[in-house]
Formats: sequence, C-alpha cells, structure tokens
Amino acid sequence: MNVISTTEKQPFVREKNWWRGAVIYQVYPRSYQDSNGDGVGDLLGIVHRLPYIASLGVDAVWISPFFASPMKDFGYDVSDYRDVDPMFGSLADFDAVIETAHSYGLKVLIDLVLSHTSDQHPWFVESRSSRDNPRANWYVWAEAKPDGTPPNNWLSIFGGPAWQWDTERQQYYMHNFLTSQPDLNFHEPQVQAALLDIAEFWLERGVDGFRLDTINYYTHDALLRDNPPLAPEARRAKTAPAVNPYTWQDHVYDKSRPENLVFLRKLRAVMEPYNAAAVGEVGDDQRDLEIVGEYTSGDDMIHMCYAFDLLSGSTPSPDYVRDVMEEVVRVAASGWVCWAYSNHDVMRHISRWALGQAGARAFTTLMMCLRGSTCIYQGEELGLPEADLAFEDLQDPYGIQFWPEFKGRDGCRTPMVWDREHHHGGFSDAGRTWLPVSQEHLPLSVAQSEQDPGALIHHYRRAIAFRHAHSALKTGEISRLSVAGTCLSFTRKDDREELFCAFNLSDEPATIAAPEGPWHTVGSELNSASPMADGKLHLGPWQPCIMQRERA
Repeated sequence: MNVISTTEKQPFVREKNWWRGAVIYQVYPRSYQDSNGDGVGDLLGIVHRLPYIASLGVDAVWISPFFASPMKDFGYDVSDYRDVDPMFGSLADFDAVIETAHSYGLKVLIDLVLSHTSDQHPWFVESRSSRDNPRANWYVWAEAKPDGTPPNNWLSIFGGPAWQWDTERQQYYMHNFLTSQPDLNFHEPQVQAALLDIAEFWLERGVDGFRLDTINYYTHDALLRDNPPLAPEARRAKTAPAVNPYTWQDHVYDKSRPENLVFLRKLRAVMEPYNAAAVGEVGDDQRDLEIVGEYTSGDDMIHMCYAFDLLSGSTPSPDYVRDVMEEVVRVAASGWVCWAYSNHDVMRHISRWALGQAGARAFTTLMMCLRGSTCIYQGEELGLPEADLAFEDLQDPYGIQFWPEFKGRDGCRTPMVWDREHHHGGFSDAGRTWLPVSQEHLPLSVAQSEQDPGALIHHYRRAIAFRHAHSALKTGEISRLSVAGTCLSFTRKDDREELFCAFNLSDEPATIAAPEGPWHTVGSELNSASPMADGKLHLGPWQPCIMQRERA
C-alpha cells in the first residue's frame, strides 16, 4: 500500500459547534482498504488511508459499523456493541484510528445502530428464552391473532411482514429489517439506559460523535395499531424501491413516533459534555424533512439529520432543489440538515443522475453552497459510477430479495480503487475480494486521478476549501431562492459576508439577471462566471456564478 498524501499533522481541537457546516467523509470499512490480505477492508487499512482523507480538506470521517456481528446485514446486526469484529481488527486498532485521525485534525463519527440488534446478541438470546426473564421486555414481543397471523399489518423494509414467529417463546417479535434484526423496545427504560451506556463507552474511548442509523425507527406504537394504506398517487419511493409493498403504507405507527423525542434528548445530554455531535438518518417517505426539523430544533435535540431528498430519484431540477430548500426553511428553520448525494444504501449519484464530469462538478459546488453540513461517500470524489454486478456476485440480502427490479446496495459498496497498476486496484492483495473490484472504476483510481489535472478529485478539494473560506456558506442563512429556466439561485448571508450563488443545472447555456448592487465574483477556481457589460450573467453548461457583496 502506498501513502497517497503527505498531509501534515496538526493539533486536535474539538470545538463546541464544530459540526455546523462541516464536511464529513463516509468510509464503508469493508471496502476501503484491506491491510491483512483477507479480501475485506479493516480498521488498520483506514489508519493507512487517513492522510489521503485529510488531504481532501474534510472535517470528519464517519465509519460505518465495525462492531462484532454475524454479518447478516454487514454489521448493521450487532451482537456486541463494545467490541470490534475480528474481521475488522481489534479495539487497539480502533484506538489507532482515533489517535491517527485526531493527529490530522479529523473528527471521527461511528455508526451507532440502536433501533435493533442481531438475533445472536446476548440480550435477545435471553429475551426469547422465556416471558419472565430480566430482559423479557427488551424487545417488541406480541401475541398472535386468534388465527395465528401476525398482530398487525406492519411490513419489513426488506420484504414481508415485520413480524417473525418465535417457536421458543411462542410469540411474534418485531423486525423492521431482516428477521435476524429484532427491534429493541424503547418503551422499556432499561433498554434506553443500556443504549446510553454504550454511547458513553465510545465517547470515553475518544469518538467525536455518532451517525445514528434509522433514528426515526426507535419507537413504535405501544397499541400496535395498523398502518393506514397510501393511495398510489401518494406513494413516494425514497426510502424503499417502488417494487417494495413497504411503500404502500403510511408508516405512522411503526416508526416516526412522537415518543422518540424523549430518548433523543437523553442521548444529546450524554454527548454534551464531550462536545460530540450526532447525525441521524431519517427514513420517512411522507414527512422526512418535518421529522428532521423536529429532531434537530433546539439545543437539547440531535445536532443534525439527513433525509433522502437528494439521495434518491432522478437528476434534481432547479425547481426541485428550490422546493426542498424552501421546505427546510419552513419546517426546520431552527434545525440542521446534513446533505448527501450518495452513501452505502443508494445507487451512486453519478449513475443515478446520469451525470458527466461537468454535471458532477456543478452538483458538487452546489452541495458545498447549501445551508447545512455535507457528507461525501468514499469514491464520490473520484466520480465513481455504480458498479454493475452479476447476480452471483451479490452479497446484499435486500438486492437478492428484489432482483432484478432492484439490484440492492452492492453496486455502491464495491472496493475503493487506489491504483489501477496494483492488484485489485490497490485495495487488497487477496486472491478474491468480498465484492469484485469494478473494472470500470480502475481508470478513475486515486493514483490516476491525482496525476490528471482535470480529474474530479481536484474540484472536490477546491469546493471544500472554498466552503471553509466563506463563513456564510458554513453557517449563514439561505434566502431569495429563485428559479429562472434551468438556473437556480439563492443568497447565503451571515454577519460577516453575503454571497449570491447561481447554478445552471443544464448542458445548455443560460442567461439570468445579475443581482443588483455592488458585487464581485469569487470562486474563479470553481469556474464561477462574471457578469457581462449588459448586466446579465451568461452561464455556460453546468456553470456556477458565486458573487460576494461589497461592503460599503
């Protein structure tokens, strides 16, 4: 393995509000760097690549699950929250991640999967053993209906009922995901206390915060009422594919419950003394941004959340982006959103939106100008497309269940490519990797991209640096959202500066009016256009214009 970057180490400081406007880099550890030749990425592989991550200019790294797990859902089925799965290394290796990341000024967020455990977790093994053991009420158990069917109509997002009959306990248990991922009962105070202790354990170990998996799934309706149906025209396939009947219900009782707020306040209180931060994943097709507002508004709530508004669907039109931003202002004005285009659960946006290099640059610049924090997914900075895998190569149970209409999540999880001249693109020395390295990715590898002045990675670095250089982009307000043809524009303003941001989200030239008043163009390194003598902005295909108001 060759070190790509010589980024200098620096003193580590965890400021109270470091997360506001931060740029976070997501690492899927299975696929980032294999250090021991077994074909699977690991924690020491991440340690080796931290200089590269720091060279991008990001503020933090989010590491997807590495806990002990049977790996039925690749780490999102936890059997021990306080230990590292041997596949990924050891607690000492994790300590090395923290120490090295902090030496480069990087914060570390880890994935906390609190809504459910593995069915092999000792808590569940005990809970299912009888109806009167000390942990009998730690999971969501329910009697069958008189005819033996499940207690209600709730569905699993992975297909089929959200209930599994347990022959040992002679009851159904709830699982929003796989049958091997039983849901914890957040109505039980002991469950909440145990989960808060786990958060404290990792905070004491030096983490700077958490990504909270499926944050709106924690609490269910205690009365187990049926979810109402959704009319076909009301269905929005953002968190599940349209072929999944899960999208046919209005999920008002199995998730997104108001009782959830109580636990979130407790979790924030645990984090507060550490200046740690959390970003929650909100999966709700009907009112996701409203939930983001509820969960992040106030100093006693979760710091930030992300929804799937820019993580799904076709290429966002200027009207769509404006509408989403206006809804955020309406329902989450005092909250905080973390924006992302790609992650380990969705098709890579280069493919999902059919973007060329120019379009990818435009949307990168746009994301770095939005109000909120941002998250980029490993390989996104290289412009990696979704990998095309054969059915026999699939590992994801979600994709296997709904193939071929939905191919699952493996296409965005293939190994990172570091150097096309090395075995498996520099990811691993193994004979076979856990998912195949995409041959289409090799020409875009880090080593090749670093040598190509026109490669996307350089634009990511410039856009991230530009965001850091302008306080209005990091923490300022957003206003004057406007659409003119294929162009989106808005202003960002704080007490130090005001910026006008316009984007031509099209492969055709466009002309819009320049803002009134004394402005000067900034962001020439991002191909920012300047107004012409006619007082108009003539934007080329996919071209931005960013201007700073001159002070009197």
